[in-house]
Amino acid sequence: MACHRYEIMRSKEDQITSSDPVKAKLLRLYSDLLSHDGFGEMRVEIRILKRGQKEVILHCGRQYRFVVDSPSLS
Repeated sequence: MACHRYEIMRSKEDQITSSDPVKAKLLRLYSDLLSHDGFGEMRVEIRILKRGQKEVILHCGRQYRFVVDSPSLS
């Protein structure tokens, strides 16, 4: 299944505390790109937000947005 054929797209940002769902989606998109018999493109964008959070946007035909808590540096 190619990335551009996903039937589920989040219209609102998913606010999560762990980066595990982001990693799972990234691996799923990567696997789909490799199995697709054609051209594929994927891009990851990370933005710093207020309150110790980051927005992670996965671009692969559609945008998958996540807001995760930033890990503390202590």
